[in-house]
Amino acid sequence: MRVFGNLVKPYMVWMSLFIVIPMLLIVLYAFTTHGNSVMAFQFTFDNFGKFFDPVFIKVMLKSIQVALITTGVCIVIGYPIAYVIANVDERWQTLLMLLVTIPMWINMLVRTYAWISILSDSGLINTFLKSINIGPLKMMYTDFAVILGMVYNFLPFMILSIYTSLAKMDKAVINASYDLGANTRQTFMKITLPLSMPGVISGVTLVFLPAVSTFIIPKFLGGGQYMLIGNLIENQFITVGEWNFGSAISLIMAIIIMLSMYMTRKIDKDIVQEAQGGNKW
Repeated sequence: MRVFGNLVKPYMVWMSLFIVIPMLLIVLYAFTTHGNSVMAFQFTFDNFGKFFDPVFIKVMLKSIQVALITTGVCIVIGYPIAYVIANVDERWQTLLMLLVTIPMWINMLVRTYAWISILSDSGLINTFLKSINIGPLKMMYTDFAVILGMVYNFLPFMILSIYTSLAKMDKAVINASYDLGANTRQTFMKITLPLSMPGVISGVTLVFLPAVSTFIIPKFLGGGQYMLIGNLIENQFITVGEWNFGSAISLIMAIIIMLSMYMTRKIDKDIVQEAQGGNKW
């Protein structure tokens, strides 16, 4: 056991250097004032009070709105895709899942730049529309472009999570529901959907959390004026130089993310217990 315990030590060192220490620095900056020397810190809560300015609250609400829409669209698109893949012949499942995950092999920045060439005024879509005399459409620097970019980048996470739940589902339970007189709709609503909800909840977590805090997609597809909470944090660190306020926002977002993860785990646990308790139709 000691041999296996030693294998953990490199990971502990890596985690301390790249996770624990940066988080401690964020906490330190969040509770101190700008311009502190190394040996004399002035602690304050003003950085958190500044966040509750109506302008920043509006940015937060806009970020949550965009993330919720992105998550909802990913569920609507991702569930049918995962359901189809989980029910095809096993020989095809690996190939179909490979097609789903191939875009994830490419850096997100490159994928986002690709959408710029597609959605711009001289991009592929508007070039096609002009060729059929419909005229160009304004798609770049809009909510549509940002949500489309987020759905494209985060949809594989939703599909993978739901597919995993559907693939692990005992087919005998579904066959038993048909033997007991349930039709296709009843079987799906009473058996398949409840048993696949843990995958849906996991997918919601994997999509909502990065969507609410991302800054690359809004920056490039929404233009420099499209401000979400991730862009606000980046702006405070890179442009304004307000590391203390940026750290306070980062800490608030970390708390919100941890609370969201706790809530989703609790909902997931309740759903599993309800599904294991049996279904009646």
